[in-house]
Amino acid sequence: MTESEPVNGVDDANDKKQKKSSKHDSGAADLERVTDYAEEKEITSHNLCSNAANLFEAKRNKENAEKLAKERELQKVQVKKEDIELIMREIETTRVKAEQTLREHRGDLVAALEALTN
Repeated sequence: MTESEPVNGVDDANDKKQKKSSKHDSGAADLERVTDYAEEKEITSHNLCSNAANLFEAKRNKENAEKLAKERELQKVQVKKEDIELIMREIETTRVKAEQTLREHRGDLVAALEALTN
């Protein structure tokens, strides 16, 4: 017999072992690439805290800017002093609340009264 001929399936068993180990090596290499990536991308708690604080600050600044823009727009609305006093008398509310509600409804007395009663 020559050496290249299989003897009772011994060479077949060796081939199977080699294929199995090469599959295992391939899986280990894939796993190694994933863990290398995670190790390269180091996350520190300081970065997370500062990023979160920056996000909250940006959101708060945006909300404040929107609020100021709305207040400026409401200040442009003309309201009558008599309408403010009527709302204060009828609804028994403060001057500030009466004026604000009247401005939000663009000086419409009926809509302001409905909003305050509902």
